[in-house]
Amino acid sequence: MSLWPELELVLPEVSKPARYIGGEGGMVQPEHHPSKVAWLLAYPDTYEIGLPNQGLQILYEILNERDDAVAERAYAPWVDMEAEMRAAGLPLFSVDTHRRAADFDVLAFNLSAELVYTNLLNCIDLAGAPVRAERRDEGDLLIGAGGHCTYNPEPLADFVDFFVLGDGEEAVSEINAAVRDWKRAGKKSRQAVLRELAAVEGVYVPSLYDVAYDGPALVSITPRYSDVPEVVEKRTVADLAAWPYPKHQLVPLTEVVHDRLNVEVFRGCTRGCRFCQAGMITRPVRERPAEQVRTMVADGLARSGYDEVALTSLSTADFSGIQEVVAATMDCGAGEVSVSLPSLRVDAFTVGLAAQIQRARRTGLTFAPEAGSWRMRQVINKLIDERDLYGAVESAFSQGWRRMKLYFLTGLPTETDEDTLAIGELARNCVELGRAHTKNPSVTVSLGGFVPKPFTPFQWFGQNTVAELQRKVFLLRDNIKRNRGVQMKWHDPKASLVEGIASRGDRRIGRVIEEVWRQGGTFQEWSEHFDYERWTQAMDRHGLSVDWYVHRHRTEDEVLPWDHISAGLHKDFLWQDWRDALNEVGLEDCRWTPCYDCGACTGYSIEHIVASAVPPAGGSQGTGQIPTGYQPPAAVAVQLSGVGARASS
Repeated sequence: MSLWPELELVLPEVSKPARYIGGEGGMVQPEHHPSKVAWLLAYPDTYEIGLPNQGLQILYEILNERDDAVAERAYAPWVDMEAEMRAAGLPLFSVDTHRRAADFDVLAFNLSAELVYTNLLNCIDLAGAPVRAERRDEGDLLIGAGGHCTYNPEPLADFVDFFVLGDGEEAVSEINAAVRDWKRAGKKSRQAVLRELAAVEGVYVPSLYDVAYDGPALVSITPRYSDVPEVVEKRTVADLAAWPYPKHQLVPLTEVVHDRLNVEVFRGCTRGCRFCQAGMITRPVRERPAEQVRTMVADGLARSGYDEVALTSLSTADFSGIQEVVAATMDCGAGEVSVSLPSLRVDAFTVGLAAQIQRARRTGLTFAPEAGSWRMRQVINKLIDERDLYGAVESAFSQGWRRMKLYFLTGLPTETDEDTLAIGELARNCVELGRAHTKNPSVTVSLGGFVPKPFTPFQWFGQNTVAELQRKVFLLRDNIKRNRGVQMKWHDPKASLVEGIASRGDRRIGRVIEEVWRQGGTFQEWSEHFDYERWTQAMDRHGLSVDWYVHRHRTEDEVLPWDHISAGLHKDFLWQDWRDALNEVGLEDCRWTPCYDCGACTGYSIEHIVASAVPPAGGSQGTGQIPTGYQPPAAVAVQLSGVGARASS
């Protein structure tokens, strides 16, 4: 039964009521039936953040195509709406038909960031289910979660019934079958369906594992039953072409982030950036055929009416034949279509690509050098030299761009003040390059505090303290604040610390998350609601050391909270890559070199699926050498003169 009559009464009292009404283009009109498994797919953030999420939209379509499933969507209600709902006794509801969450069988979350964890608990509570999994019975919702954050599921292990690791396209149907059989049998045993779910490849059921500690140290996480896997392997879709989703992207009635047609061109990345969890856990590379990309773009534009297309991946300019795909995309539709490439490698951004993109409305450019010095980029394996960056920047300015953003990290392993100040030097030189082409060029430096993540070579690194991150931020701010054309924005170092608590925490961190939530700490990823003291005080009250969880270096033989989870990567490969980082040794992209035996391909009997036998950038691949014929402006030439020497040292 729809809650709309009751909801309609409270909507005039809240900001942005369009968040809760549904009715988007592409929305499914679900037909519920007792024989079907009813899924409520939830994004634990506001509607405008969650609606564009491609993972949720893909599963929404796949489930609704089945004759034994139905899926609707929910998003975290903003604080004003939550207050009205609790005052009126209204539960969490779907935006599609405004059914109460309790009318569904499964409440499944997409987890893309650690700071939404308290929102997840809040949504479970609003849904009417016990927050802790151990207190749920056969009549309660099954709570699931997927997404990149589930590669360390332990901080949420007390609250989530099952986690899905890796690609969900195939796994969701197998999970649906297990829940369907349980439902048709009358939901007689919750424990039985959890055992069935644990048998699905890629599914982790934390209640079926025992955890042992020795003082602060984690000793083991072991299965309670012989038929429960000791190590849960991620799911990997080998053929991306078999899953051309979403076929009917949702078109919202109100403003959302990334409000454009999104088409995934490939999945995975082998550039090997040591800070990047997404690049490590999504290996191997699987490209979508170029013809399928063109079809998805053409069909999507015709259905949606959008005039902007984002070609998405972890490094879109690496897609084979990217210039041809961009050209074909811009020729789609009745009018001009603009193309956005959200993940641009500066060493793959060429004048030709810039010229293609600028044919229509320019959507802005963001490059991510990540570190200011060549030495630091060797440490993090971001093998782009100053030539790469300046060449990309000059390509953009020469084609008419006036503004761009450069994204950097601070607090990286072995980082010195010289490395930090090199960020300012790069930004100033980029502005100088722009002055040769436009009157008032602008470069914005966006600075984030580095947080080590599971299944990266930096998972053993002790994160910088809040005080040290703040010192580095202010050092750079003072260095560039008098430079015309250079602006700077930065992420709150206190938020980085809380992210660090959750990203590498064990099951004991669940107590902290629950306490912060019970004290009203929702929407912690929003600066106006983030409360640092709530987190540190909760850690203290539960006898947990921030320094132990966040700032200390891990040892090679230490049991990590995610050791019973497999992202397909050999742990000894990650450890060697960590040692290579400390020795400033870079590794080239393994698609174009001999195999490094990381385990991603061999473990799944598939290899990188790409259309080209040569590197897409066709360049020096981060050699640090200046190519013959490149003539930078005089103000930049001095900076470039030492690049080759640093690379060969």
